[in-house]
Amino acid sequence: MAGAYTELRAWKQAVDLVLEVYRTTQQFPKTELYGLTNQIGRSAVSVPSNIAEGKGRSSDREFALFLSHARGSLLELETQLLIASKLGYTGKEQSESLGTRTEQLAKTLNALLNVVKEKKGKPTRTREESQLPAR
Repeated sequence: MAGAYTELRAWKQAVDLVLEVYRTTQQFPKTELYGLTNQIGRSAVSVPSNIAEGKGRSSDREFALFLSHARGSLLELETQLLIASKLGYTGKEQSESLGTRTEQLAKTLNALLNVVKEKKGKPTRTREESQLPAR
């Protein structure tokens, strides 16, 4: 799959989600700084990081694996945000906004993963081979 990871809609959505998550967790109680706040931040950052790392790998199979990791981190984040909401750390509007973003990102990730999996069956050139002149 050609192009830079920064061009992927899923990566862009994930970065935007991270920014909203960080703004939201700034309002959490200071007692949560090393608990839920830290864990939510780590899960959120893991999503675009896995997309980027997967895009940098040499095969579609590896890319698909890292997209699956990103999806798992997104589900982890959704769970943590639900807990934060139940604890009253987020307002209704914040919870709904974050829920909408995570839902949309999940759909985008699933669509991208399907595209990558469909490509897996087709022969692809490695990075090294792509540097060679066409025969």
